[in-house]
Amino acid sequence: MRVNTLKRVAVAFALALPGAAIASVVAAPAAYADGCYTWNRNLYQGRSGDDVRQLQIRVAGWAGYRDIVENDGRYGPKTAAAVKRFQQAYGLRADGVAGPQTYAKLYQLQDNDCTPAHFTYNELDNGCGGSGWSGGPVSASQTKQNALRTMWKLEALRKSLGDKPLNVSSGFRSRACNNQVGGASDSQHLYGNAADVTSRTSSLCTVAKKARNNGFSGIYGPGYPDHDDHVHVDSRRENNSDNSSNTTSWSAPDCGIGAGND
Repeated sequence: MRVNTLKRVAVAFALALPGAAIASVVAAPAAYADGCYTWNRNLYQGRSGDDVRQLQIRVAGWAGYRDIVENDGRYGPKTAAAVKRFQQAYGLRADGVAGPQTYAKLYQLQDNDCTPAHFTYNELDNGCGGSGWSGGPVSASQTKQNALRTMWKLEALRKSLGDKPLNVSSGFRSRACNNQVGGASDSQHLYGNAADVTSRTSSLCTVAKKARNNGFSGIYGPGYPDHDDHVHVDSRRENNSDNSSNTTSWSAPDCGIGAGND
């Protein structure tokens, strides 16, 4: 899944070396093949384009407490702050500018299908058996794209938990699947925006508390009805297809989250 990863890292490291002789190269990273996506320029505040959008998908989980990174293709203060937190988490120079070292780490983290290292489409595909991405309120392609963003947030949450495994017990659900498991009629699972997770190494309260800093606007855990055995996380504020836009809803009473306690 990671052919040429070492080569990519070596090239990116060389590009990041100090010295005036390579300054022009660093300003415009060399194009080399990546199985998923390759960035060809440094990105910083004021820049825009699809390359910014691709970056935003991958740093959405580093949005910070109660915040989100809009996937709008504009490199604003929120994107810069998320990039800086990503850099800090992985021991990189934390300047909020996406350049060779940042891209090298992203290349290490992403597989050729663009999913992050520790999560797969299969894990997020239909909690009733994996029947593809159709059957929800939005197109299959949009649902799959939402699931990709969810996975990158989960990757950030996993890193925040000390690189400890997270298990996804339910991701996208078709309407039929959602009805079968008794999900809410407006569940974020229908859009690919949600995941139910557990951990063998961290308490559910630890998972729920950490998730507040990983771009999740919906969090439900212990103490919330039917959520004592998992933590539900979702991206409802980024979902413009329902009535939950621009809202944050957190409730895990047994963890001190919700009702003004978070």
